[in-house]
Amino acid sequence: MEASGAAQGRAVYERLTAEEMDEQRRQNVAYQYLCRLEEAKRWMEACLKEELPSPVELEDSLRNGVLLAKLGHCFAPSVVPPKKIYDMQQLRYRATGLHFRHTDNINLWLSAIAHVGLPPTFFPETTDIYDKKNMPRVVYCLHALSLFLFRLGLAPQIHDLYGKVKFTAEEVSHMASELARYGLQLPAFSKIGGILASELSGDEAAVHAAVLAINEAVERGVAEDTLAALQNPSALLGNVRGPLAAIYQELLAQAKREKAASTGSREDVESRDIYDCHLTQAEIQGHVSHANILGALEAVDWALESRRAEALLEALWDPALALRDVRRGFADWYLQQLSSDREQKAQELGLEELLEKEEVQAGVAAANERGDRELAMLRAVRRINQAIRAGVAADTVKELRCPEAQLPPVHPCASAVYQQELAMLQQQQPGELGHEELFVAVEMLSAVVLINRALEAGDAHGFWSSLANPATGLAGAEGEHAQRYFDALRDLRQARGPAGAFLSWNDLQATVSWVNARAQEETDQVLAVSLINEALSQGSPEKTLSALLRPAAGLDGVRLPVASRYHLLLIAAKRRKAQGTGDPGAVLWLDEIRQEVARANQDTDVAQRMALGVAAINQAIKEGKAAQTERVLRNPAVALRGVVPACAAGYQRVLEGAMAEKRHPGDTAFWVQHDMEDGTAYYLHLQTFQGTWERPPGGRLNTSHLSREEIQSAVTTVTAAHDRQQLWEASVGFVVQLQARLRGVLARQRFAERSRFLRTWLPAVVRIQARWRGYRQRKIYLDRLQYLKANTDAVVKIQAWARMWAARRRYRRRLGYFQLNADSAVKIQAFFRAWKARGDYRMLAREPHPPLSVLRRFIHLLNQSQQDFLAEAELLRLQEQVVRRIRANQQLERDLALMDTKIGLLVKSRATLQEVVSHCKKLTKKNKEQLSDMMVLDKQKGLKSLSKEKRQKLEAYQHLFYLLQTQPIYLAKLIFQMPQGKTTKFMESVIFGLYNYASSRREAYLLLQLFKTALQEEVRQVPQL
Repeated sequence: MEASGAAQGRAVYERLTAEEMDEQRRQNVAYQYLCRLEEAKRWMEACLKEELPSPVELEDSLRNGVLLAKLGHCFAPSVVPPKKIYDMQQLRYRATGLHFRHTDNINLWLSAIAHVGLPPTFFPETTDIYDKKNMPRVVYCLHALSLFLFRLGLAPQIHDLYGKVKFTAEEVSHMASELARYGLQLPAFSKIGGILASELSGDEAAVHAAVLAINEAVERGVAEDTLAALQNPSALLGNVRGPLAAIYQELLAQAKREKAASTGSREDVESRDIYDCHLTQAEIQGHVSHANILGALEAVDWALESRRAEALLEALWDPALALRDVRRGFADWYLQQLSSDREQKAQELGLEELLEKEEVQAGVAAANERGDRELAMLRAVRRINQAIRAGVAADTVKELRCPEAQLPPVHPCASAVYQQELAMLQQQQPGELGHEELFVAVEMLSAVVLINRALEAGDAHGFWSSLANPATGLAGAEGEHAQRYFDALRDLRQARGPAGAFLSWNDLQATVSWVNARAQEETDQVLAVSLINEALSQGSPEKTLSALLRPAAGLDGVRLPVASRYHLLLIAAKRRKAQGTGDPGAVLWLDEIRQEVARANQDTDVAQRMALGVAAINQAIKEGKAAQTERVLRNPAVALRGVVPACAAGYQRVLEGAMAEKRHPGDTAFWVQHDMEDGTAYYLHLQTFQGTWERPPGGRLNTSHLSREEIQSAVTTVTAAHDRQQLWEASVGFVVQLQARLRGVLARQRFAERSRFLRTWLPAVVRIQARWRGYRQRKIYLDRLQYLKANTDAVVKIQAWARMWAARRRYRRRLGYFQLNADSAVKIQAFFRAWKARGDYRMLAREPHPPLSVLRRFIHLLNQSQQDFLAEAELLRLQEQVVRRIRANQQLERDLALMDTKIGLLVKSRATLQEVVSHCKKLTKKNKEQLSDMMVLDKQKGLKSLSKEKRQKLEAYQHLFYLLQTQPIYLAKLIFQMPQGKTTKFMESVIFGLYNYASSRREAYLLLQLFKTALQEEVRQVPQL
């Protein structure tokens, strides 16, 4: 021990002074107390499974009661539930210090130790902990509690650390000064076992003898003798089991050796007793309970290893374990949970160990919780099936949302969907739906509901999160197509309308599959487009045709004879795109390719029809029928301009001449060339009527066949001649029309000149009309005014009579209305005056600055009359009389007490009768004088005499008393400056009289203010004690 290092360093034979011996004794006491604190700290750490502050700081840590309340929860969880512990994390304590609610934690701990049966002898007071008035008693109680709980098997044993731990000299000196400061004596910690034995037994001698016999049997080392001594009824030991005799012997012998070794290292030999070297009854009971717990835990371990649920249940019911809430029907769950805990502990430690009691209790609690959840889940599943059969969607959703069902989240907004789908699923099952089926169905339906809500809200991100959720169960959903899924499903909702706005799982799966198929088609199309562009780059019409014919390209109407046209148009389009974009490597997209293919097919069809039309015209010319020639000339496919039916004969004549000029003998070729507008040529076979854009290899062209341009030239010549002839025949009507137009021009010129004249003189015309109208109106006004002036008296009289009649009629109507409703008017006036008075009174009572009109209404109530002055004077006189009588009664009580003392002395012959009689006469005379003083008020004496000096002194006393009443800080400080024995007398004789014994509300309020200030002053002085 470092605390005695200085004394041990002195010379061995040097004699210590009295002061040094006292100091050494204080240091030893402080060291012993620190050891007890360290023992309590380690024991609490073992119980709470958390690290506590050092022994020097442990006292302050216990003041808020949090650690004590947690300790109470360990051995009495029903008395101290965690939710009742105030400031469990000590956040408020670290921020602002102690709070008065921390005393609730201390009271919970006291209730817990009372609940387990600890004798009240060891109980500390709340102020011993909260105000730190007697912390050694608290540590003493913790030691007694540890031994008591160890005896019951509810907590581990506390270990004796005296002489085994070291503290610095500063810590020992600080603790010695703290003990000296509070003047506290260290309790006898070594006597706790004996006190517990005496408190818990009736025959102390028998118990003492039985305990000594057990200690002797333990020393002999014979397990049978030890078991016999333990089973002695006088020892008051419970639950002693014969098969565990060897374990009892081993544990008790080891504990006795440790206790003897610990006691031998102490220096206070004088204070030792027999239980310093022997085990107490509580310690023996604790070791017996510990051995029983070990045996029960081994039984539990054997049951777990053999996988026997019934044996496990019997082991869990062993009273030695004292497990809470073990249920018979939960044996299988206990076996499963504890086996899992046992395997997990073996994996963590690397070897098989017995489960501890706390671990078994935790496993039982976990198994109970799991079993309760599963039973509640089964009940909830039955209710869900009943609700589905009932067909009420709201009830079904309510049961699905029940926490006991352990189902995924349910969305009430789609209650009809849950009811419909689950009802269909229930009809498909032979029995009721199980939990797994409900879980999968609800999980999928909730995911579908979330997808529909995301579609409705337009939330693409939330839509993909729900769609990609594995709970949805959709196959083939790919993230790169998320937006396409979203757009397709939203279009589907809009197409169905409000009636089919909710999409089912089948709709979602079908849409996902459709989008995936479309995406695959687009991928194939992209590949096909790349092949087409590659073929165009190679300049091969055959490869271009082969790429166009690929099914993935999706091009319709691709024909072999048009291959060169396809190739030509696509190359031209690609060249235009490269020029337009400025990118030499620009490629054609599918729409552009489709457009050019369609254009090539259209050009082919147009060229084919045109070529066939031209062939028909040539054939009609050869046949020499003018009407037929005129009809084929009007063929829209040939698109000849200016064909007139009246010129049929002219067309026939001119075309026959042109054909005769081109005809050559021996020209029997069948291919005819037609030049198109874009500079290309189209070739037609006159026998098969098949056309192509490529020149026939090795074939000759027919030269006698008229082309479209030659036919158009002939038609134009004939039509022009016919038009000139018709022009001259129609010229007469044109001349007449020309004359009519010239006459119209002349008439419009004359109209314009007249309009110009009128617009020029319009202001003059308007002025003339205005002057004439004004003159006429003024004349009418003057005539009327003259007429009225001539009859002024009559007009005034008529107006007066009319106004009088109207006013009289209104007055009579109003008077009649009031006469008919006189009672209502009176009532309304009364209500209005009452409402106005109440409003003014509220304003006077509540407003800090009421208006002057309201004050004027109630100002008369403040006038003080003579009666008020008389009542106030009478009240003051009665208060003064009450105070005087209170003081007189107090003096009489003191005299009466003295008289009783005199009588007692007289009875015991310690005083003479003459002394008592003389004291009685004095008392009687004094009472008469006091009574005469109260009845006869002598105004010539005292402070109320009629003199200037007395009057000034009276006013000074009045000011002093007023200051003391209104500033209670002076009296509050004076109270704590008085000696401890005179405080009560000072309160009764001075303070109560100064405040007139609180006879009025003002004095009572001021007296309470004094008490409040005194309490605050006491609180401020507490740290200085």
